[in-house]
Amino acid sequence: MRTAVRSVVSVVGVWFVALVALCLCTGTNALAQSTRSASSKAAPGKPTPIKSVPARLAAAKSAEMFVLKSGNDTIAVETMQQNGSEITSAMDARGNSRYTLDVKVDSQSLVSRLEIKAYGEAGTTPTAHAIVAIVDDSVFAQVGTGIQRAATQVGAIPWVNPSFALLQVLVQRARRLGTGPVAIPLFLIEGGRTVSANVTRLGADSTIVEVGGAELRLHTSPNGDVLGGAVPAQHTEIVRHTIPYSATGVALAKPDYSAPANAPYTSEDVRVNTPGSFVLAGTLTLPKRRNARVPAVVLITGSGLEDRDETVPGVNGYRPFRQIADTLSSRGIAVLRMDDRSFGESGGDAASATTADFANDIRAALAYLKSRPDIDERHLFLIGHSEGGEIAPMIAATDPSLAGIVTLAGPALTGREISHAQLAYAVARDTALSAVRRDSIVNGQDAILDSAAAHQPWVKYYLSYDPTATAKNVRVPALVLQGGKDRQINADQAVKLAAALRAGGDKDVTVHVFPELDHLFLVDPTGDPSGYPRLPSKVIGADVLGTIADWVSDHSK
Repeated sequence: MRTAVRSVVSVVGVWFVALVALCLCTGTNALAQSTRSASSKAAPGKPTPIKSVPARLAAAKSAEMFVLKSGNDTIAVETMQQNGSEITSAMDARGNSRYTLDVKVDSQSLVSRLEIKAYGEAGTTPTAHAIVAIVDDSVFAQVGTGIQRAATQVGAIPWVNPSFALLQVLVQRARRLGTGPVAIPLFLIEGGRTVSANVTRLGADSTIVEVGGAELRLHTSPNGDVLGGAVPAQHTEIVRHTIPYSATGVALAKPDYSAPANAPYTSEDVRVNTPGSFVLAGTLTLPKRRNARVPAVVLITGSGLEDRDETVPGVNGYRPFRQIADTLSSRGIAVLRMDDRSFGESGGDAASATTADFANDIRAALAYLKSRPDIDERHLFLIGHSEGGEIAPMIAATDPSLAGIVTLAGPALTGREISHAQLAYAVARDTALSAVRRDSIVNGQDAILDSAAAHQPWVKYYLSYDPTATAKNVRVPALVLQGGKDRQINADQAVKLAAALRAGGDKDVTVHVFPELDHLFLVDPTGDPSGYPRLPSKVIGADVLGTIADWVSDHSK
């Protein structure tokens, strides 16, 4: 299973890689994460409900519904029922992230047991299942027949974003500890590390929670129930309703992938058949003014199950693939972008897939474009971000008919080497760690990676795959783009990737490093992934878009 912070593996994801599949919304540790779109089984424009919920919740006559909104845009919905010490909830978040939680809370308002089940597209059978328990300063997770352990702090609460059920547990735990400001450790299931949540009670009906750099302003009851609130920095609102509950669950609207009004191109919903007998859903933008067949680009998402716009949970307004499609199609180039397999409206199975399998999905997209009478098959390009920047050379190495590839933060190291570098950065910036603890984390990393690889096909492939060996077999033109502030795939890898391309005999290789940009190609003072939600601009600049468009246009002649 791939992580979803748009790196090959998230900065701290080495700790509980096998649990990442359960959240499907991992990434930056901000509360307001969004990863849900409508199922392909829904009628056009209609929302799709959660099909699988805990039995006790489905049988309830009423439940509490939390809605996370940004303006009129619904990001996530969680339906919850609490019966004494037991809480059951069902989460439906944009991007086809759907999971259920069974939570048991002890007399100290601590979570004694957390059961998580993740579901695929409109499925009724869990695609992933784990049971998590925190005992003193250790976290134990049972995934399948294996048990993993990670260190945490005494009194930690397991944290799954954006679960309001667990947010309510946090507030109630703070109430038990006293009336003043309290710091409560949270173990991030999606990151495998422990952070501190600062909880401040303001009078009888208000609570402020600070976690992961985000401030949540909550309206709370005297006993700690969360009644509503907001995350001002992320322009999101939390609304709570008491509702009659039925097993049909809740629903979110389908994302809008249509072309903007008066755009010089059209937007067409397409379906791509694959050799695996499943269908990938996508959007093809086509220039309106064309006298002949037009060049075309396939966009390749980074790691983690992603929608066709490559949106990042919690980074509101970041839709890089929509920007790239808009730019290129405005300049006469068709662009195909797709939901990843098993995600959004696409079918297929991602749980057992490796990077090589995802590459085959892109090959199917190229075959689809070649079958269209309006596409010039002599001028087909690939543009890949992060893991997508690994897949593009992989395909080009076996398909010399491509007109060119563009890599955005494409890796040049093995997954194991990248994980080592990412963890070194993570522990170096954590000033709360002692030198002994830092050494212990770093020295134990390979054992954890190997354990994850034994159960996760993607991780096993990722750890050993060498992108430079493949790059030496590429002969098509290549544009290598990189952010100088990237903390997930550092800028040195762009130089190394370009060197490998040239070493194999590629005569047309261009490298461009943007000094002030991060892994998302956004202006960023530090490049730290935890700061992505707080960046003032979530829009890729004209310099990056222009560089891509100029290069593709020049190579389309």
